[in-house]
Amino acid sequence: MDNKTRRELECFAAQIRLETLKEFMTLGFGHIGGSMSVVELLAVLYGKTMRVDPKNPKWADRDYLVCSKGHAGPAVYATLALRGYFPLETLKTLNANGTHLPSHCDMNQTIGVDMTTGSLGQGVSTSMGIATGNKIDQRENYTFLVVGDGELNEGQCWEGFMYAAHHKLDHLICFVDDNKKQLDGYTCDINEPHSFVQKFESFGFHAQKVDGADVGAIYEAIEAAKKVTGKPSVIVLDTIKGQGLKFVEDTMANHSIKLGKAEMEAAGKAVIMLEKQIAELKG
Repeated sequence: MDNKTRRELECFAAQIRLETLKEFMTLGFGHIGGSMSVVELLAVLYGKTMRVDPKNPKWADRDYLVCSKGHAGPAVYATLALRGYFPLETLKTLNANGTHLPSHCDMNQTIGVDMTTGSLGQGVSTSMGIATGNKIDQRENYTFLVVGDGELNEGQCWEGFMYAAHHKLDHLICFVDDNKKQLDGYTCDINEPHSFVQKFESFGFHAQKVDGADVGAIYEAIEAAKKVTGKPSVIVLDTIKGQGLKFVEDTMANHSIKLGKAEMEAAGKAVIMLEKQIAELKG
């Protein structure tokens, strides 16, 4: 990846992080931790990798995104708004009465959302259906699946992964947002996952692990995955819950945060820093 493209993607990531943070500041609470840890991935997917058309969101040959960790919906919404699927002003309605932006992703509510998610594990199964359907139709588009490390406690996920390998779904690329935490604490304390790379390889996947804050590494891993034939791929993203926002990273219970006075002050400072970062990256 050349330096110009890297800066553009880093700028896009900062914009996504900024708009996502503003959503939570308007609402006053929400799933900040898990939203922030997938920001760089979303920047690469919607800024460089995915074949999509915001003016034709149901285009049959588009690439699909299934964000199985549906509580990261606010980051997905910010990304879609920045890509032009709907106005940025809509982001102010997150989780409000009558909104088209519910807390978790809903394909029947939000333009550009490809699959309803929220019940952990079920996004894996639905992404298998999408990838299988596209394979039967002999389409070349990709299905990108995002799961959380805590979500992989669900047995349904591994049933789906066995199916993907058995049916050689090589146009399915799964991302594990390995931010090391889940609702009730550290993932390793609740149900030690051991090596995701080794586990996925034993399930018949091509597996890679990269720095989930490095847009260049994420992009190159996706390009490598696309060259693999006859088996699905997984890219394990080494991330931090609350990534890119120090006050969230430093909060132990950061799955969902209520923004009180202190948190709002910290968020306000983060907004200023992100705006400065974006200005510098734009040059």
